[in-house]
Amino acid sequence: MGKKKKHGKEERAGNPCAEDEDTGMPKAPLSTAKYEKELAKLHIELVKLQEWVKLKGLKLVILFEGRDAAGKGGAIKRITECLNPRVCRVVALGTPTEREKTQWYFQRYVPHLPATGEMVLFDRSWYNRAGVERVMGFCTNEEYEEFMRSCPEFERMLVRSGIILVKYWFSVSDEEQEKRFRARMEDPTKRWKLSPMDLASREKWVEYSKAKDTMFNYTDIKQAPWYVVNADDKKRARLNCIAHLLSQVPYEDLTPEPIVLPERHVDSDYVRPPMGDQTFVPSVY
Repeated sequence: MGKKKKHGKEERAGNPCAEDEDTGMPKAPLSTAKYEKELAKLHIELVKLQEWVKLKGLKLVILFEGRDAAGKGGAIKRITECLNPRVCRVVALGTPTEREKTQWYFQRYVPHLPATGEMVLFDRSWYNRAGVERVMGFCTNEEYEEFMRSCPEFERMLVRSGIILVKYWFSVSDEEQEKRFRARMEDPTKRWKLSPMDLASREKWVEYSKAKDTMFNYTDIKQAPWYVVNADDKKRARLNCIAHLLSQVPYEDLTPEPIVLPERHVDSDYVRPPMGDQTFVPSVY
């Protein structure tokens, strides 16, 4: 496997939070009120983007990669919560089946690519081979090297076919990841987010860093570059990611016009069935 040029996008332990461009000092925490205000503005723009994608028949693919607990899921949730699920959908594939393991590696991802007028967000993607599979030994050296050779060509092919491909890497420091892991352990509603693989990855921080650096060296290509999101500050990471995504697709304002509800027709002959004939959910609250 040929060697390629190094990039300056390294993920280091203790990666600082967002800094003020003028002072170089860490920014003050973003208030919830400010965050929600800015998010509401971005949601309006996302709806405009959605309508533009539908009208122009665009095909948009967004990949979300990064460390465990880096905030990928939170960013995806904020992007999709205001969009039409018939236009925008999330793909989060599980462990490949025995049959899928015998297929061409990219084959299980291809059926999930968008048709015209659709947006698809991959919560982890084909880059599993360059990360977890490589570090945890789930693929052979030959399979890994073949991925590194073929992935850039696969993505160039997608772009040539008309797909808009945007790739995000959520970067989080080891201290912040540790903090989030512990928070998940203490919250019964979030423990499902901690898989045995996540716990095993804690012991392999350096190995994952090396794998990520090599992945960038081979797959940070002109046609589909990697965009790194500083994710130590969740609120800023979400806002920055959405704002950047909006900048990747030139769109026009196609916000639907205000709707006027028509008057409801009243049928004096209609008699509602007795309430006792229906089974209601118990009023527990």
